[in-house]
Amino acid sequence: MRITVEGISEGQPIPGQFAFAVPHAQDHMALSDNRNPRVTWDGVPEGTRSFAVVVVDPDVPSDASNVNQEGKTLAEEMPRVDFYHWLLVDIPAEVREIAEGEDSDGVTPRGKSTGRVEKGVRGANDYTDFMAGDPDMKGVYGGYDGPCPPWNDERLHHYTFTVYALDVTSLGLDGDFRGGDVMKAMEGHILDRASVTGTYTLKANV
Repeated sequence: MRITVEGISEGQPIPGQFAFAVPHAQDHMALSDNRNPRVTWDGVPEGTRSFAVVVVDPDVPSDASNVNQEGKTLAEEMPRVDFYHWLLVDIPAEVREIAEGEDSDGVTPRGKSTGRVEKGVRGANDYTDFMAGDPDMKGVYGGYDGPCPPWNDERLHHYTFTVYALDVTSLGLDGDFRGGDVMKAMEGHILDRASVTGTYTLKANV
């Protein structure tokens, strides 16, 4: 299989319009366009019955105590965990494209709905947990929300966009399912996959 994420090249910075936040000189960061990029794929294996699109950042600090704290930095070598930015499953076998802005167009305070949309079923991304302590932003964040790494993080973050070709029409997931649920449900059903990884940071000189 082959995947194309328009505007994102392997190992290169992700454009700001696809991010949740962009750098800001006075406030460290400002909310951005938060549009999902256009994703297309081809070279689909025989027997494909559905697709899943997953975006994950493996560089998120495991301890959030000092995230975005004045006078503190997050060391590059500190332990890291996966953070899921996009979960779209049960995409019909005939689909080959998610258009730019189709699953996210702007930051939506308190999140977006999970469940069925035109081209699949949305899961809950990890902003659901990250925003839980903010009374103005807390909620369930369905579908795509783009990069917003800590502005005091010394590590460059990597965002891997992957499309999976699956041998089932549905993964049987519903409600506010999460990244781990998707990865477990796909076990034994992946016919092929294709990925591209872009980078992002809000910290100068990283």
